[in-house]
Amino acid sequence: MGSPVILFGAFDRHNLGDLLFPHVLAALLPGRELKYAGLADRDLRPHGGHRVEAVGRVIAELGRRPATLVHVGGELLTCDAWQAAVMLSTPGVAQRVVARLDARPLDRADWARGVLGTDALAPYAISRKRYPGLAGVRFHAVGGVGLHERPAALRAEVLAALAAADDLSVRDAQTQALLAKAGIAARLVPDPVTRVAELFGERIRRQAGAGEVAGILRAFPRGYLAVQFSADFGDDATLAAIAVQLDRAAAATGLGVALFRAGAAPWHDDLDVLRRVAARARVAPLRVFESLDVWDICALLASSRGYCGSSLHGRIVATAFALPRLTLHHPSRAACPGKHAAYAATWEPAVVPVAVGVDHIARGIEDALAVDPRRLRETADALAARHREGFDAIAVAPAGSPGDPGGRA
Repeated sequence: MGSPVILFGAFDRHNLGDLLFPHVLAALLPGRELKYAGLADRDLRPHGGHRVEAVGRVIAELGRRPATLVHVGGELLTCDAWQAAVMLSTPGVAQRVVARLDARPLDRADWARGVLGTDALAPYAISRKRYPGLAGVRFHAVGGVGLHERPAALRAEVLAALAAADDLSVRDAQTQALLAKAGIAARLVPDPVTRVAELFGERIRRQAGAGEVAGILRAFPRGYLAVQFSADFGDDATLAAIAVQLDRAAAATGLGVALFRAGAAPWHDDLDVLRRVAARARVAPLRVFESLDVWDICALLASSRGYCGSSLHGRIVATAFALPRLTLHHPSRAACPGKHAAYAATWEPAVVPVAVGVDHIARGIEDALAVDPRRLRETADALAARHREGFDAIAVAPAGSPGDPGGRA
């Protein structure tokens, strides 16, 4: 069985990509003793996730047993303690805390330390300096597009953790270049969720045959678009614009629209926002999809005719299933958000549209649907193969061998 492997990440909260990461890595580590760790004890099993334990407790309970910690993916390198603590709170608590402390940085830091039980500035970037009992630390396909914009002390902490890691791969060329300027070499590996269709396609197809996804398929026999956007799109003017554009897209394509959430943690998506768009739509055959089960969400995406939304992993799941996709950027931004643009620029062909603002959704969907399906399939297959190669570089072999994550690969 080999030495234990601690899969560590932000899957201690509800977010599509974070919940999928440990599923993907567990499927790629058959026969290993796996521990699922985050910053806090959380049980995400009701949503298709894992029972997660606080990383400090996991390491302490392993005692003298040599274990390797693998950061499973995501935009971990830019997440500070305040952000992490808020996202681990319930929505009601998060709203009250943000209202009280957002403009008081010292009080924010004190509150975050109390919630997380650590004084780390970047708590999702683990190093052996923080936990010297670890036999190895690896970062797998992580992101850090905005790291150069973060406070100097946080940057220093992250860079020190990366420099000391036994293996480091990042998921976009922009992060790779930022780290190279700091003298840190990182391999380039696609996001782990690029493997979701390969590893879990049959499970996801079965999931589409029952429950809420089956209801969506019955409601839209001609097909539907899977559409999602985060809670910060929730002002009246923005929602009105989205409704108009979805009406136009439905009229032009003959497709229905399924509105869904890709994350329910604070600062992610909000069911009421989706319902408010639905109330404004006049033409589009539209349904609000309520399930937060990660496999239901994947089945909804995989069964759709295409995806439009603000979630990077909504896009990556659509990519894995060779579907048209389009990123939606917020009206406050002149262009696509950093991590979305960086990932698409690194891995997707130029013929695939990247992003539009809310006033151009209908045209963007038309452009996305016009891409040759063969190009979409080629991209999906190439990314899965590239991830396979990148993961094989740190393949877990019996304990003590060169490929074992308990030592350097």
